[in-house]
Amino acid sequence: MDKLVIRGGTPLKGQIPISGAKNAALPLMAATLLTDQPVTLTNMPKLADIHSMAALLDQHGVKRKTQDEASGGQTVDFHAKTIESTTAPYDLVRKMRASVLVLGPLLAREGQATVSLPGGCAIGNRPVDLHLKGLAELGAEVALEGGYVKAQVPSGRLHGGRVVFPVVSVGATENLLMAACLADGESILVNAAREPEITDLAECLIAMGAEIEGHGTDTIRIQGKDKLGGAVHKVVPDRIETGTYVMAAAITGGDVELTNTRSGLLESVFEILREAGVTIEEGERSIRVSAKRGGLKGVDVMTEPFPGFPTDLQAQFMTLMSVANGASMITETIFENRFMHVPELARMGANINVHHSSALVRGVDRLIGAPVMATDLRASVSLVLAAMAADGETEVNRIYHLDRGYENLVEKLSACGANIRRVTTNADAPAEEETV
Repeated sequence: MDKLVIRGGTPLKGQIPISGAKNAALPLMAATLLTDQPVTLTNMPKLADIHSMAALLDQHGVKRKTQDEASGGQTVDFHAKTIESTTAPYDLVRKMRASVLVLGPLLAREGQATVSLPGGCAIGNRPVDLHLKGLAELGAEVALEGGYVKAQVPSGRLHGGRVVFPVVSVGATENLLMAACLADGESILVNAAREPEITDLAECLIAMGAEIEGHGTDTIRIQGKDKLGGAVHKVVPDRIETGTYVMAAAITGGDVELTNTRSGLLESVFEILREAGVTIEEGERSIRVSAKRGGLKGVDVMTEPFPGFPTDLQAQFMTLMSVANGASMITETIFENRFMHVPELARMGANINVHHSSALVRGVDRLIGAPVMATDLRASVSLVLAAMAADGETEVNRIYHLDRGYENLVEKLSACGANIRRVTTNADAPAEEETV
């Protein structure tokens, strides 16, 4: 099992290219099942999650061709000419929760699908009942048997319907959006998720011939089509990676330009960070961020669905607040168990008290390097940020989580002056562990 060894105290200075968004690429890959024509996705990140989804698509019969891009990402051609299997087995689905996104496309195109339940994960319970209830509204018969979702459409084709989500769900919105594209008649998704990744998926589906209105709002209308065609689509820049490196520059007192990204993806985050003392200059395709070390101040934040402060940046922001002047109250409203990075930050000298869904962070003058253990993807990178700001050396263990969501993290940080290296040990990572 690999680990990172980081010696802190060096301000980041330079440029960091932002990769394509993992959380956009995964549903886009699932959408290639909707058509028998080739679909080309560009700006695809090179991540473990992408490999996991590709392996799942392989067994469904999707043919792939991959080519590296000069910018560092990759272009992947997908061709689901025929669906060879409508079953998504446990051994593949268990590795990544987003695998459930093949359910809607398979059901819409083939009239049946058997998909393993992905199970729980370390940051909290994320049930798929919203996916299943929504598909039932479109005419599917759904049963749970032996840990699998078994769904079929007695009439052969889904029909349009009105789906009202009781709570905002990104995954359920994506699954229903894809399924409705091949349903008979009009479908309306109410209280739909508004994340940029939803908009990106809708734009790709439109390029494939779908008729969609309202994406980016809480009400999406879809006019079903008999079939969809091929398309070429560029994956949106990763807003979570962007926000992570903005905070990395801020916590080290650095000056960094983020390239290959775009403004408008993190307005609520940037508003909070500016209030905390971070200087952010937004260009059309780049963002420059700087901060004076020791000049940050505590600011309260609450995670919310888009356009609110994203839960996927909560751990990084908590790390930033751990060295700010004054106190900060951070409230997590999306997942019930997403403070597992707190004990590890405490090992490095952070002063954090958790009470139910809120954490009171009292800023300290400095963090101290220590051995720490990553528990999930975003917690992992929050410990990397803490290590770069800390005095002395930090070992971050169980970093296989990072490979799921951050492309070339060590190389990108090293290019800006970070003293960070990856050390390979003999132990293997437990493949079944999966968190966002």
